[in-house]
Amino acid sequence: MNNYENMAEAVDFIKTKFSKKPEIGIVLGSGLGDFANTMKNTTIIDYSDIPNFKSANIKGHAGKLVLCEINGVSIAIMQGRFHYYEGHDILDTIFPIRVLGGLGIKKLILTNAAGGINSNFLPGDLMIITDHINMMGINPLRGDNDEKIGTRFPDMSNIYSKKLVSIIEDNMKAINLNIKKGVYLALSGPSYETPAEIKMLATLGADAVGMSTVPEAIAARHMGIEIAGISCITNLAAGISKTELDHKEVTETANRVKADFIKLLTNILNQLIKEIN
Repeated sequence: MNNYENMAEAVDFIKTKFSKKPEIGIVLGSGLGDFANTMKNTTIIDYSDIPNFKSANIKGHAGKLVLCEINGVSIAIMQGRFHYYEGHDILDTIFPIRVLGGLGIKKLILTNAAGGINSNFLPGDLMIITDHINMMGINPLRGDNDEKIGTRFPDMSNIYSKKLVSIIEDNMKAINLNIKKGVYLALSGPSYETPAEIKMLATLGADAVGMSTVPEAIAARHMGIEIAGISCITNLAAGISKTELDHKEVTETANRVKADFIKLLTNILNQLIKEIN
C-alpha cells in the first residue's frame, strides 16, 4: 500500500472505535502525557492496535490515542510519539499526524521536552514555539508526493499560527506564567549535544533544542493544518548546565511543572472549543 492507503486504513480502523470527527489534535511529549488522563468519557486505543502504527518505546511516552468530546467538539490526543532516533523511518514518525489529518483535525498542538539554549530560560519554563530550524538531516516530505495529502512544495513561512501563539500567550498571562517564546531546533539524536554544538546552535538563532516535533509540524503544514507548539524546558543544554545531562532530569522537570502545563493546555483547549462553537 502507498502512504495514502496506509493512512486511510488506520483512519477507518479508528472510526470503528470513535465515530465522531475530531477537530483538534494534541501531541503530548516526554513526561507530559498526564494531561490526557484529565479527559472524561474517553475512547483509548493502544498505538500497537492501530494498523500501520509503530509502538512507543521511550519512557514518558504511553503510546495511546485518547479520543473524547468536550461541549460537542471532538479531540484526538496522542500520549507519546515516535522518534527518528529510535530507528524508525522518518515516514513512521509523521504517520500519526497524517492519520490525525485524515480523521479531520483542523488545529494541532504539538508539545515536547526540550533543552534550553536561551540564557533567559530556566528548567520548568514553558516556551511558545514561534518558528523552528530543521537540522535533523532529513525532510519527511522527501520522495513521491501524493496530491491527495498535500502540495509538492508547501510554504513554511508561518508554520506556527500567529493566532494560536497569541491564544497561548493570553492564557499564560491569565494563570501568571512567565511568557517565553522562541525558536525550536531539532536534531536527530539520541546523544545530547556537545557544548561546542550548543554554541553553534545559539549562533544560528535557536532558543531550545530537541529531537522531535519538526517533522510533525512539516507534515501537518503539508496537510493545511493550523499548528501551535509548546516546549517544556526540562534542562539547560550542554555547556550551559553545570551538570551532566540525563533523561531522568527531563521526566522529573516535566513532572514538576505538570500542574501548570495541564492548567495551561486545558484553558487553551477550552478557548479553542468556544471559538469552534
